[in-house]
This record gives sequence, structure tokens and C-alpha cells, in this order.
Amino acid sequence: MRGRIPDSFIDELLARVDIVDVIERRVPLKKAGREWTACCPFHNERTPSFYVSPAKQFFHCFGCGAHGSAIKFLMDYERLEFPDAVEELAQSVGLKVPREGGDDRPREDKTDLYALLDATARWYQEQLPRSPEAQDYCAKRGLDADTVARFRLGWAPAGYDGVIRALGGSERRMQLLNEAGMVASNERGSKYDRFRERLMFPILDRRGRVIAFGGRIIEQRGDGSPPLDSRVQDARKGDGPKYLNSPETPLFHKGRELFALWQVKQANSNLARIVVVEGYMDVIALHQAGLPIAVATLGTATTPEHTEVLFRAAPDVVFCFDGDRAGRAAAWKALESALPRLRDGRQAYFLFLPEGEDPDTLVRQEGKEGFEKRLKAATPLSEYFFGELARDVDTASLDGRARLAERARPLIAKLPDGAFRDLMAQELERRSGARAVFEPAPAARPAAQRPVAVQRSLVRSAIALLLAQPGLAEQVERPYAFLRLDKPGVGLLAELIDLARARPGVHAMSLVEHFAERPEYAALQKLLAATVVGEPETQRVEFFDALARMVQQAIDQRRDALTAKSRTGPLDSAEKAELRELLAARVVKAAAEEG
Repeated sequence: MRGRIPDSFIDELLARVDIVDVIERRVPLKKAGREWTACCPFHNERTPSFYVSPAKQFFHCFGCGAHGSAIKFLMDYERLEFPDAVEELAQSVGLKVPREGGDDRPREDKTDLYALLDATARWYQEQLPRSPEAQDYCAKRGLDADTVARFRLGWAPAGYDGVIRALGGSERRMQLLNEAGMVASNERGSKYDRFRERLMFPILDRRGRVIAFGGRIIEQRGDGSPPLDSRVQDARKGDGPKYLNSPETPLFHKGRELFALWQVKQANSNLARIVVVEGYMDVIALHQAGLPIAVATLGTATTPEHTEVLFRAAPDVVFCFDGDRAGRAAAWKALESALPRLRDGRQAYFLFLPEGEDPDTLVRQEGKEGFEKRLKAATPLSEYFFGELARDVDTASLDGRARLAERARPLIAKLPDGAFRDLMAQELERRSGARAVFEPAPAARPAAQRPVAVQRSLVRSAIALLLAQPGLAEQVERPYAFLRLDKPGVGLLAELIDLARARPGVHAMSLVEHFAERPEYAALQKLLAATVVGEPETQRVEFFDALARMVQQAIDQRRDALTAKSRTGPLDSAEKAELRELLAARVVKAAAEEG
């Protein structure tokens, strides 16, 4: 089970859908032999390098490297999360996605809850023109009619039962209002509207559905706006914070959602950069100024889930904060959340604003061009990282450099393996003189074992051959003797064999999708995309030959390890007997090869 959706369902879904049909509905394809081709939808090109294989149920672009299953295509093309992509594919072939928990019961239908929240948003929208106070506030903030409509802004009027009277006309409707977080209860159990006298901001999910609300009290502003009536101010003194968000509900989890992400995706077919700001009005002001690339977290610090959503939306993420202590603390939390997700090709930047300013005020003063200049001058993560860690450190002293290294090492270790982590480690060594060690150094091995690349290539070849013919797994004898080989990928090969044995007839793409949320996914996709030549029988022979060679390498590895150990200290009786057997076997093997 992965992503709370059973693997068996993913297998069935990928077996039902045809990737050519899925992609052709969105990208015009042309037949090219046994495959289909097109100009890649993920990068600009004139000559087609995007190929779709009906046999492998797989797409691959030789230009930008994008590749994957029908699910992965929808995730990338429609910018959907994994569960949403699965749901969309399932609907297209008449399947119901199993509910959380992995059993065969259908997931609880939330259609009524979505419909109620949409109706609530419409009701709030209808109230906005009826409130001179809200209209005056929108005018003072420079919001035009198009912006108000695009963000579905509304008004929660005074009183404790406006939403209840409008939408809670039955026991079932009241139950839904409660489940959606639109009503609250007092000590006596009486229900009342959660939002009152607030400008309302609907929060949409990645499919444009209303899932929650944010409400802003309209208070006296320091920009020349008229003060509120004293009775209004008195009535609001105990009415909660300036911004109030919906509570956690079955549809809304604030640690995963971002305000205006749906509007950003609607406005940008190819999004190269996304900006994270702190307030709803900051987001709206930037969109209205011609920068529809801004989103905001929902009253919480940037979480790891937020950063993954952000980087799926765009390769470059700019975190924009106030330059005060609170803003810098929020920026550092964002950096820590981003580090594990900075795979090669992803970049994070930090923009700190002048004291007393926010994106709303700055974009009004400087316009789109002025704010874009600030974005272009944003501090790269690497520069902010080392600058912040060295803020109170004397790097001219040995002790200071040691302290910098101690602070930086565990954070750099969170970066995914790749060029960026290597460069960050080199920069740490340049600044401190200390190396960044990510994992314990391997024990010394004989020189004869140095050609690791060849041995890794053998494991990769076995995996590629298995993906070409998953049915080969049924012919591998247990226990797997090759598991004794201490090389990268051996455990992955064994896991793939176990998966294929447990699911007879499984398609290779389904095997790869099992690893969709694991680090091995990208490597497996590349191996699936690689062409494995030869007839099925030839592939079978090559696969089992690879396993046999891995077993021999494991024997050689064990013999060399025991030999090395005998040179540095005594072996016990069992190890001595094992070494004698291994040496004798090598003599027999050499004689057989010479004969």
C-alpha cells in the first residue's frame, strides 16, 4: 500500500488505461513505427523528442528527460498530486478509488461537502455588494471587479446565524456545515457562524474546488482610510485574530494547502517561478499587478509538504518575507523544509523586504517592474544558508570555522544526492576547511574491488531485464543467493523480484509506480525507458547470467574480505574453514577455465 491507495488498485488502473489515449487528449501525437511522438509539452522544442510507448505504457522525452506512466504524465501536465491524478484516471475508466485504509470499500463520497462549500462561497459573494463597508475596503485596497471575481471574494455579514439560516435548512445540511468547519458551538452546545464581519477568501484545492475559507477583519488602517464606526470596533474586540482560517476538516489540511495555487496554475501554462508571500492580500495585489505567480501559506510556517507542492509547480521558488526577526525565523523554517527536496534542477531563493513594507505596499509603489527587479535580486539559498549560519561566528578563527562546520554538516546531509549537495559540501570546505561527511566511510577494500561502476552496471542490467520481462521473477530460485553481494541496487532487485512474484502478470510500469514516493523512482524510470535489445529468450538468458555473475562476485567479495581480515588479525575456526573452501573453489574454477 502506498499513498493510502493499494498497489493492487494502481496495477488494475494502469492495466485499464491506455497511455496513448491519456496523452493524446492533451497533446497531439503522431505515429512513428511502434511508438507515438510529439513536441514535448514540458519544454520548448521544434523537433519532436517526446515518445510514447504503447508496449511499455510509458512516455519519455529525450530532450528534457521527463518520463513516467500515465499517472506521472497527469501529475506533471495537469500539476496534480498523486491521489488527484489517480482519481482523474480512475473516473475516465469507471473505477472507484479505494478509501484510505486499503480495503476494497469505496472511499467516502465527499461530493455533498464540496457542493456545500461552493454554495457557501456563492452566498458570501452575494453579500459583498450589500456591504458598503466591505465595498469601501475593497476600493481602498485597489481591488478591481475582475480580481474580486477571480478570487471569489465575499463578505460574512454581522450576526451569528447568517450561513446557518441560508444553508443549514435540514439536519443533514447542519451536519455538513459542522463537518466543513463553517459553524462552531458555544458552551451550551448552540451552533453559530464561525465567520462574522470578515472579508472572505475561499481556499481552493488543486482542482479548483472550495475546501475552506480565510476571513479578514476590516480594521482601521494607517493609510488615510476612514476609521470604523466605534460601535463596530467595540463589537469586534473579542472577535478573534485579524485573519481566521477554517479549522482542519476532512477536505482541508493547512500544512499541505497553499492559497491561490489554483489561480497561479490557471494563469501560467509553463510556470518557471513561484513566489511565497505571507498574506492573502499580498497574493491578490501581486496577481492584480500582473504577477500571477504568488501563493501564501495558510497561517502556518512553510512545511515539507508545502515545499514539495511548490517545487512540483515550478523549478524555482522564491520565499518572500519581512526583514524583521519573525520574517527571518520563518525564512529559516522554509529553508529547512526545502533542503530535502532540492533535487538537481530545483532552486530556492529568499527575498527580504524593507522594514514596514509588504508585497502589497511595494507593488503599489514600484509597480510590476519594480517588484520583478526585487525578485531577480533575491538571495540564492546557498548564499542565505552560509550567511545565516555564520551570522554570529568568527570565521577568521579556527574555533569559529569549526562551529560553522558543525552547524552546516547535518543540514547539507539533508540535501538529495547530486551536484547541488556536492557543491554545497565544497563551499563548506572552502569556508571552514572541514569536509562534509554524509555517511560513515566504507571499510577499506582490496584494490581488486575498485571497479565499482562495472559491478553496479551488472545490477542495473539485471533490473532492466526484469522490467522488460517481469515474468522472469517466477523462475528465480529462493533464497536469492545474489543478496550476499554488497553492492548498491542489490536489495532493490530482490524487492522487485518479490513484487513481481506476488503479482503474476504485473506490468513493468506498475512495478515502477510502486516506488513513486521513494528515492529509487527516478532511476527505475530511466531503466524502464532504456531499450533492452534481444528476443525474449535471449533476454531470459542474459538475466540469469547476470544473477549468476552477481553470485560469483559475492563469493569473490567474501573471499577477499576474509583474506584482508586474516592479514590484520586472527580468524576464528569457522572463518578459516570458509576461507579454505573459497580458495579451493577459486583454484577449481581457474583450472576449469584453462581446460
